[in-house]
Amino acid sequence: MNSKEEKQDKIVHMFDDIAPTYDLANRVLSFGIDKQWRKKGCNKAYDILGVTTVAQITDVATGTGDLLLYWRDIAKERNIQVSKYVGIDPSVGMLDVAKSKVDFAEFIVGKAQTLPVEDASTDIISISYGIRNVVDRVEALAAFYRALRPSGIVVILEFTKQEHKSFIDKVVHFGMKHILPKVGGLISKNYEAYQYLPDSIEDFLTTQMLVKELEEAGFEMKYVKSFSMGISTLLVAQKK
Repeated sequence: MNSKEEKQDKIVHMFDDIAPTYDLANRVLSFGIDKQWRKKGCNKAYDILGVTTVAQITDVATGTGDLLLYWRDIAKERNIQVSKYVGIDPSVGMLDVAKSKVDFAEFIVGKAQTLPVEDASTDIISISYGIRNVVDRVEALAAFYRALRPSGIVVILEFTKQEHKSFIDKVVHFGMKHILPKVGGLISKNYEAYQYLPDSIEDFLTTQMLVKELEEAGFEMKYVKSFSMGISTLLVAQKK
């Protein structure tokens, strides 16, 4: 096993461990605002896709399946018919939680970079707060492009790296670096996992760098928006 595979396996095992408390920690740490971020991503993707029937939505790094619930509920609100929902994640622990609360999707154990989805088979691929944890990100974006149908949409929600130039940036950074790990660790009893979160953000890309990688993978950017003082960023791109 090479160093990349070892790092990826370590991340997967970490998510297995925190799976039972993951949803609660998300709600507490985001004050519930993450719900609005997810809804915005789903609505924007449906806007850009501009259709009333969708063959398949594939949620990668689906975790506990939260985003699949938003895909379904918003599709119903908009009278969009979705034939198939698929959730993919390498963490068996996370998928066990997902299966207990999402009864309308197919769940597959798998990684983003070796996406177990047929070529040109899905209209939408989403990944919320997961692309940062994919070690082979370039390979993952290539897999997304392969699996999407022509004009298909990729939706990414992520904590992108900030420049910490303004006072607000520094306040947000302090909270993410020092407060978030303590609260997340208290809820999950795994302090290492929630120390990993701010460290992984610092080691990740800026929004502009992620946009560049998407464009280099062949996608056309359709929407980029930061939320809550730059804490979270939504990127929506389309297969050319």
